[in-house]
Amino acid sequence: MSKRAGAAASGLRGRADEVAARIRGKTPSQAPAERANLNNGLLARPLASYYLLLSSAGLLLLIGLAMVFSATSVRAYAEDGNAFAVIAKQATYAVVGLVAFWACQRLPARTYRFLGKPLLVVAIMLLVILDVLSLWQGSSETGQARLGPIVADDLWLHLGGLQVQPSELAKFALALWGAEVIVRKGEAIGWWRELATPLFVVVALLFALVGYNDLGTMLCLLILFLGLLWAAGVRLRVFLGMMGIALAGVALLIKAPGKGGYRLGRLDAFLNPSSEACQQMYCYQAVQGRYAMADGGWFGVGLGKGSLKWGWLPNGHNDFIFALIGEELGVVGCLVVLALFGVLTYTGLRIARRVDEPFRRLAAAAVTAWLIGQAMINIGGVVGLLPITGLPLPFISDGGSALVVTMAAVGMLASFARAEPDAARALHARPPARWVRLLWAPLPPLPAGRKEEP
Repeated sequence: MSKRAGAAASGLRGRADEVAARIRGKTPSQAPAERANLNNGLLARPLASYYLLLSSAGLLLLIGLAMVFSATSVRAYAEDGNAFAVIAKQATYAVVGLVAFWACQRLPARTYRFLGKPLLVVAIMLLVILDVLSLWQGSSETGQARLGPIVADDLWLHLGGLQVQPSELAKFALALWGAEVIVRKGEAIGWWRELATPLFVVVALLFALVGYNDLGTMLCLLILFLGLLWAAGVRLRVFLGMMGIALAGVALLIKAPGKGGYRLGRLDAFLNPSSEACQQMYCYQAVQGRYAMADGGWFGVGLGKGSLKWGWLPNGHNDFIFALIGEELGVVGCLVVLALFGVLTYTGLRIARRVDEPFRRLAAAAVTAWLIGQAMINIGGVVGLLPITGLPLPFISDGGSALVVTMAAVGMLASFARAEPDAARALHARPPARWVRLLWAPLPPLPAGRKEEP
């Protein structure tokens, strides 16, 4: 009886394997080898990483455009008589960002390795100009600082109608340059001396240039750099030592002259929300943001129907846009946004794990750590789990420089996703039409040691 039962069970498994194999495009003989992947479904497909990246980033971008329009239309109409003034500008940046995505997904890894150093030099030069002009602006009677056609305005440089935030370029540049340096040093990267030159020197310079004016962006750079070290597999004591140095640097910047009062006030408001200083000055934005989320309930008051954006919620279109999502789309809308960022996190780490070239692995891990770390800091500040830092929410907040650079970074991830060994072999086995390759993306290189089958 037991033998018959075993035979019947074996027959049922065989039929199940055959059905599953046909559904997934496999021959019945391949089914036993594929049983471990049955639960993966679409995730087992060669280009799953690429399509997950496109879908999650694309949906976040669409949500961002809708929420920026909702957050800015009232004020834009009151000030300019045109409710579409701000969203038209943001949509223009979105188009530029899509062009940047398209260009970056076409580039091979060797181009990114070459671009890292020039981009870093440009970012440092722009940061130096911004810091110098910011000091000049502080002592200027007009409140503006100009160097020829360049005008400094807080964290931005204006050149005619072009507005640039150098710290956004510094994030992407550090990911590329840091990955290239670590790959070039190889196994020696586990020693302090190899990390110190030139990684520590350049990173310390970036922290000094960015951190004084923009502590939140400096924290993103720190997360990005720690992501690089983690992906490189440096020794634990080196990793922990770097974290200790970074925390000491953050503590010094919190107490920096000219910035310490505001930053300490923000920190004290987070730790002691019932304090007098919090109630009078530092807690207004946080309290209004929580009112907005509380008003939304489970399903929100409806897209465009929020009331806190009518002058009550400061920066509701930028660093507190997640609160507006909570008010208008409710808990469900917030969970959708969190789920999309979760998919983006999984996809970025999946790409970093699957690519077979060290530079791609390190750069993908660094970019993923930067985007998700920034999202966590922003959302954590809005819901009260972290101090408020003023960072925008990637893909969603209003801001041109941040959106364009973010889309360029996602384009690089898309290039790496197509270069995964299974994805590259699948694309070469059934290549798209020639016009598709010319207009969208060329074929990625085949994995090392593999030749294209006739």
